[in-house]
Amino acid sequence: MNKRAMIVSGGMIQEEFVAAKLEELKYDVLIGVDRGVEFLYRKHIKPDYIVGDFDSLSEEIVQFYQKNTDVFIRKFNPEKDFSDTEIAVRQAIELNCEEIILLGATGNRIDHVLANIQVLTIPHKEGIHEEIIDENNRIYLIENEGVLEKSKMYGKYFSVFPLDGCIEKFSITGAKYPLHNHRLCPYDSLCVSNQAQEEKVQITFSEGIVILIEAKEEN
Repeated sequence: MNKRAMIVSGGMIQEEFVAAKLEELKYDVLIGVDRGVEFLYRKHIKPDYIVGDFDSLSEEIVQFYQKNTDVFIRKFNPEKDFSDTEIAVRQAIELNCEEIILLGATGNRIDHVLANIQVLTIPHKEGIHEEIIDENNRIYLIENEGVLEKSKMYGKYFSVFPLDGCIEKFSITGAKYPLHNHRLCPYDSLCVSNQAQEEKVQITFSEGIVILIEAKEEN
């Protein structure tokens, strides 16, 4: 079994969902990030690491972990050149994790959400499986090709977006809206809200990385 890191980030914490996922998904390393640490503290879930600038975290909680636990703490100056989530992802990579799952990485701050999606590139380029999940979405990256199994999809819909420029010879088979050798560019909304038609949906392209979002209807 791959060594799995779970990261509870400082975005929107859907508390029942996050608590259930931490119970359901077995992990080897648990990393709390800023407000994600406050959630873990209240739920009496002990992280292995807490990281970030802690600008959204009370000093009382930081002191609790310092004085009463062996949790490893990495505190950074708020005026830094990288996000708290990036720090946590790099920490998981340093710990030789082969799978990284981010919880609490979505929310109302769209700039933070986009930053967190882009951060997925860091483990992806190291050959590490990475994903962001919340109640309605599963977000991950694929390179050159990917297969979706209808029975295992997170929700009814899937959408694809180029990560770093236009994607050549982009094809989708087995879906409601198939494509063949399409040039998929960042301003192209053609690949939003597709659906699986067959049990297996095959996505192929010549080179590059795309963002794949499996989505449910809103609850």
